[in-house]
Amino acid sequence: MCGIVGYIGYRDAYPIIIEGLKRLEYRGYDSAGVALYDGNDLKVTKTKGKVADLVDKCEREISTSGNVGIGHTRWATHGVPNDVNSHPHVSNSGDLVIIHNGIIENYDALKQELISRGYTFKSDTDTEVLINLIEDVKKQENVKLGKAVQIALNQVIGAYAIAVFDKNKPEEIVVARLGSPLTIGIGENEDEFFIASDASPFIEYTKNAVYLEDEEMAIVRFHKGIKVRKIKDDSMVDTYVQKLQINLEQIEKGGYDHFMLKEIHEQPKAIQDTYRGRLLREQAIIKMSGVEDNMKRFLNAKRFIIVACGTSWHAGLVAEYIFEDLARIPVEVEYASEFRYRNPVISEDDVVIAISQSGETADTLAAIKLAKSKGAFVFGVCNVVGSSIARETDAGAYTHAGPEIGVASTKAFTTQITVLTLMALRLARAKGTISSSDYRQHLLELEMIPSKVERALLSDPLIEEIAYKYKDSRNCLYLGRGYNFPVALEGALKLKEISYIHAEGYPAAEMKHGPIALIDENMPIIVIATKKGHYEKVVSNIQEIKSRKGRIIGIVTEGDVQVKELADHVIEVPESSESLSPLITTIPLQLLSYHIAVLLGKNVDQPRNLAKSVTVE
Repeated sequence: MCGIVGYIGYRDAYPIIIEGLKRLEYRGYDSAGVALYDGNDLKVTKTKGKVADLVDKCEREISTSGNVGIGHTRWATHGVPNDVNSHPHVSNSGDLVIIHNGIIENYDALKQELISRGYTFKSDTDTEVLINLIEDVKKQENVKLGKAVQIALNQVIGAYAIAVFDKNKPEEIVVARLGSPLTIGIGENEDEFFIASDASPFIEYTKNAVYLEDEEMAIVRFHKGIKVRKIKDDSMVDTYVQKLQINLEQIEKGGYDHFMLKEIHEQPKAIQDTYRGRLLREQAIIKMSGVEDNMKRFLNAKRFIIVACGTSWHAGLVAEYIFEDLARIPVEVEYASEFRYRNPVISEDDVVIAISQSGETADTLAAIKLAKSKGAFVFGVCNVVGSSIARETDAGAYTHAGPEIGVASTKAFTTQITVLTLMALRLARAKGTISSSDYRQHLLELEMIPSKVERALLSDPLIEEIAYKYKDSRNCLYLGRGYNFPVALEGALKLKEISYIHAEGYPAAEMKHGPIALIDENMPIIVIATKKGHYEKVVSNIQEIKSRKGRIIGIVTEGDVQVKELADHVIEVPESSESLSPLITTIPLQLLSYHIAVLLGKNVDQPRNLAKSVTVE
């Protein structure tokens, strides 16, 4: 949530910042703003609404010249979404300006102290308090901006990623982070620098980036480079420059109407990229260095605890079935947001698996820190190289899904399941809980999944027709059993996220314990009824629905006859083993949600109130 972009160099800053903000729109936001310095004046423009609204306002109100600037997309926390609460925020003197992602928890106490010193405030935000605190420190201590930022942040409780500019020192921008991501792009000859929440705003300009760690700050100086320091003690930090692996084409729509649709269709390649180099079927080998190097910890674990949020939590539920079925390891799946607050029992014999697409999810990061403090071994599964979770965990595996821009995760889900399946198979082989023939069969079937997903995608025109029939439904029920119960949860979440239709996922057998009361001729029920796994029992559930006039959309195995006779609509998917079926059955549910949302005229890639990466509590 929230997006930060900054530039200092020889180019015009405004177009870089605006394009960068557009690329960060996927993070979710309700207002946008920009501050530019043209060599004489500091110009700040901000507005409630979209980046396009900001562009219109800038073109009407200001000159957009200047080689230094910062920009922001805000997701409201303190103060309602409006022009005044939008970022950037300026200090009382008008000299300092800030953009901020995060929450300052003790802002009210700081604000009262500043008011007693004569400061006034225009907004309701914690960010305006922070910039005036920095200004007050700068005056009281008679120090430069960098030192003032360091002193001020040591008085702050909360989370932040900030960029601060002083018009009296126009050759530098000061940045800092704690709990929220921040990246610095370095121009080829260190003659320009880019600041952003992630690398997408500057990938066409440079592949060199420095990722700030928690409790680090940096002074970025034009023609003089970067100096990184610890916020707590002001000690110097050696900077590590990473080479970015993504390119511009990966974050563009590529001819699709929406990023979400593009990412749904990218899943065959994303799954293949995730197991490429790891799944060596002909040699019957799975190679995962993060597992191999820590095999003893995995094999000696009394249990696995999976912590995640949202779609990643659903992937964790699928993993619970996989690990317990194949490797015979007890698994608990926890919401990271609850895990951190309920004083969980964690031992040194536990392995905690943290799953996050972005690698920046605040609750999951907090759960990781808690688990490590108890001595547990923590393994991360994430998509973003260099992300906080990748750095905080003891070991891990990347999903290699490529950038996921749509807020509603699609390829994140399938690639996370792919990584977790590889882990389960490798551990099952090491423990001897799977026969050689079954092991080889699983490897063969996993290798075939991308082509089966491609076949599932061919149902897109049929799914669009079905979507048209049910787009005006007010409620939907999703049912699945076994491995496909989490898929039902994920299907319901996708519909809620982007179409705003109320939907719930249930284990099919639980329908009789309450949800059956909701069923009538107006209620569409999406039932995952593939041949492998409790098929006859699911058919029995469908008959119960039919007898109550429910409208049934069945996700069935190719060639199915029995469900086809009962359901109002069927969507066929290729046959697979039960453990791998979630990788296929989720595809029609993603497409169904997508088409319903489009038919309803919703903003598919940027659904209301949602952020791609929840980096604050």
